[in-house]
Amino acid sequence: MRRFEGKTIVVTGSGKHKGLGQAILQRFADEGANCVLSDLAIDAEAEEVADELRSRGAKVTSIACNVAKVEECRALVDGARSAFGSVDIFVNNAGIGFMMKPLLDVDPADWNQVLAVNLSGAFYCTQAAAKAMIAGKRGGRIINIASQAAKTGFPHLPAYVSSKHGMVGLTRASAVELGAHGITVNAVCPNHVTTGLGAQQNAYFSKLLGFASVEAYLANMKAKNPMGRPGLASDTASACAWLASDDAFYVTGEALNVSGGEEMH
Repeated sequence: MRRFEGKTIVVTGSGKHKGLGQAILQRFADEGANCVLSDLAIDAEAEEVADELRSRGAKVTSIACNVAKVEECRALVDGARSAFGSVDIFVNNAGIGFMMKPLLDVDPADWNQVLAVNLSGAFYCTQAAAKAMIAGKRGGRIINIASQAAKTGFPHLPAYVSSKHGMVGLTRASAVELGAHGITVNAVCPNHVTTGLGAQQNAYFSKLLGFASVEAYLANMKAKNPMGRPGLASDTASACAWLASDDAFYVTGEALNVSGGEEMH
């Protein structure tokens, strides 16, 4: 299928191998979209990710953006429009969750950093993308990559859990205001996926919960999931592709679980 031929997708935090952002761009590249890769820096790894997308036949531009800075979020959207003429799909994927400490030991500076990237960054980008979509007069799709942690509490991740719960609130509030412009706003809530960030969480929580190894921790995770495995980056990418398609036009303000049945509310 080439459902997104002629459309432009921007994905923040998409310059890392095996990350959710890369998987999302790969799916949209395969369906004909122009791809805007963005990460904190456009380093050698990000360029490799971009080149791999080009090998799939996609037109690609790479733009550095620290989403915690509102000016850079606006510049990202402006750069995408300059490169391809429009912003049709915007995915707020950039996030940090490696600051794992008990609630009583969390440094306020770490708290502020997580909220600045995960929640404020999503707000800044949503605002900038929505303004561009309204100006373009052809609607659009905004998709927030939340988490199972947007619906369930987890130990030693108070800032991350709070930021992802807040992202669902941002999704709902944005959807209410932007629907009149033909813009849908939805969140995707994956369960655990072993990306670079996920690998750090595996190492931390396997020790915290007393597992003999990371492998034993992952085996337990697999056993407790109704579908028999943890999430894959491609699962999240598939959900994004559906939410961005015409089939999902009447779906907005939702927080879609993509967890193999692990999260059901």
